[in-house]
Amino acid sequence: MFVSFDGVDGAGKSTQIELFLAWLRASGRDPAACRDPGSTPLGEALRGIVLGHATPLDLRAEMLVYMAARAQLTAELIRPALAAGKIVVSDRYLLANVVYQGHAGGLDVQDLWEVGKIATSGLSPDLTFVLDLPVELAAKRRTDPPDRMESRGLEFQERVRQGFLTEAARLESVLVVDANRTADAIQEDIRSAFTAALKMLSA
Repeated sequence: MFVSFDGVDGAGKSTQIELFLAWLRASGRDPAACRDPGSTPLGEALRGIVLGHATPLDLRAEMLVYMAARAQLTAELIRPALAAGKIVVSDRYLLANVVYQGHAGGLDVQDLWEVGKIATSGLSPDLTFVLDLPVELAAKRRTDPPDRMESRGLEFQERVRQGFLTEAARLESVLVVDANRTADAIQEDIRSAFTAALKMLSA
């Protein structure tokens, strides 16, 4: 099973992914964890370019760098892990591209989905958790220096948030989780939804 986590920067993805992975391991599973972009030598090199501030990037170039990193991640890590019967847990995936460069950035959303299909050979998560939080609260939670995406201001982040909600409303595999609660309450919902989805896939 392939699970991804997404949402606005500062919504708590890292915390929830760590809790979820610990729970999977405690239940006897051996999940494969990754981040997009990243988790391969190529992906980590491209991550530095696309999230850093040193290299100017046109929006289409930015999108394609993400796609290239994802293509390598899918081929090198995700597909082999799924073939080995592992649960794959990814910190972001194609939906992030669609939202950040499409809904928030202005590129054609359908074009992004189509390019994404090429980059991933059509591989999509079975379940995506979108952690939803008002952007003002998310901004207050962030403590590290802002990366390229985080530096684009609250108006951009609000378009990101609305983009996630728009895509979630039309995609059955995307579940919006209220992130303005305790970490334990959020995690409980994530585990319940995962367990139900796993049962459906195993039926």
